[in-house]
Amino acid sequence: MKKLIIAALLTTGFADPIFAQHKTSDKPNVIVIVSDDAGYIDFGCYGGTQIPTPNIDAIAKQGVRFTDAYVSASVCAPSRAGLLTGRYQQRFGFEHNTSNLVAPGYKLSDVGMDPEEQTIGNEMQANGYKTIAIGKWHQGEEKKHFPLNRGFDEFYGFIGGHRDFFAYKNKPSNELALYNNNEIVPESQVTYLTDMLTDRATDFIRENSKKPFFMYLSYNAVHTPMNAKKDLMDRYASIADPGRRAYAAMMTSLDDGIGKVMETLKQQSLDKNTLIIFINDNGGATVNSSDNGPLRGMKGSKWEGGIRVAMMMRWPGHITPNKTYSKPVSSLDILPTSIAVGNGKQKGTKKLDGINLIPYINGKTKQIPHEALYWRRGVAAAMREGNWKLIRVKENVLLFNLSKDLSETINLAIKNPAKTKEMLSKLAQWEKGLDTPHWTSAYGDKNQIMKHRMETTGREMERMYP
Repeated sequence: MKKLIIAALLTTGFADPIFAQHKTSDKPNVIVIVSDDAGYIDFGCYGGTQIPTPNIDAIAKQGVRFTDAYVSASVCAPSRAGLLTGRYQQRFGFEHNTSNLVAPGYKLSDVGMDPEEQTIGNEMQANGYKTIAIGKWHQGEEKKHFPLNRGFDEFYGFIGGHRDFFAYKNKPSNELALYNNNEIVPESQVTYLTDMLTDRATDFIRENSKKPFFMYLSYNAVHTPMNAKKDLMDRYASIADPGRRAYAAMMTSLDDGIGKVMETLKQQSLDKNTLIIFINDNGGATVNSSDNGPLRGMKGSKWEGGIRVAMMMRWPGHITPNKTYSKPVSSLDILPTSIAVGNGKQKGTKKLDGINLIPYINGKTKQIPHEALYWRRGVAAAMREGNWKLIRVKENVLLFNLSKDLSETINLAIKNPAKTKEMLSKLAQWEKGLDTPHWTSAYGDKNQIMKHRMETTGREMERMYP
């Protein structure tokens, strides 16, 4: 009889000290951390040496670093729309940064993520997660676009595309105001925004340590304005360029904040039961002294420097540490990966463009995650298929072999007419599944045309065409 009781206990798990841990791991917490406008090699794990980023580097060291990770747009708002939905944002008309230039048939109140789209917040809520969005939103200013109405139980951040890191002297506009759920935080309580976003993230972790949670931690560092804390500016006094010095100080605040988030997880015994995904929202900007290293181009372009970003994932016991993955992946993959790690099911009925990356990272499937990746913003469109990269700007067509020419210096389109024609056909086929843009860019088409000329090289030239 005693043997039967022991056997029953072992079977049900009550005598197994690992059982409780195993059960909680069936629904791990998920934290998606987004940085804003950072340069590709400004992280230590991507080759940066001037600015220490030990905490961000630790995510890669304890998990996987992606060398060929892409976002779905080279500017902030559409890039976030793709990440938040797992779908090419052009499918629902979110092709440009938000503006007041609405297309025929739409109203100013339509500028923002289409309410018919399911967000990562909606999906994680439906699968039993407590959700919070922290930081930069940039998905529309109407009530229907507000994070609390888009799948997030809590919100702490601002709804526009940027704001000062320090307090405003006068009452800011609704777009710039800092929200704590539905309440506006008085500017008298604003200290330094990166620190405040970090504090809200660590508080949320402690408040929800006993139940699965999903956090979208969208820092606005290192986006302009270049507001840095004085003590960190002093630390980088050896950097002569004041813009780069401020950038380094802001990166350090960002890295320190991520370190505090990771330390809080450890203190709450959640670090082994939490998937952390870090990604930058687009390439380094021309106006913030960022460095994209060997990648040509910057934010706003279809060059690699505009769309290829730092991305890494950490999930102890599930992702092999210190791993490098070099097949192309996308920010679109974050939503389906987040659903999958929690053993969930997609709530929305629309087909996702992203896929669950875990089987690819772990080698359970030897296939490539994406046969091709696509981009379009106005007249400039692009695609990557294998090592081939095509950029199409009206009649101007560029073709590069990234395995031999990462910096996109030699246009191979004329020498490879068959490949060029094939990729143009596939790009056109992809475009058939897109909606017309619901609004257009304030910059128009000219800048996109000028930005993608072979003779347009370097920060100073690109800065002429924002």
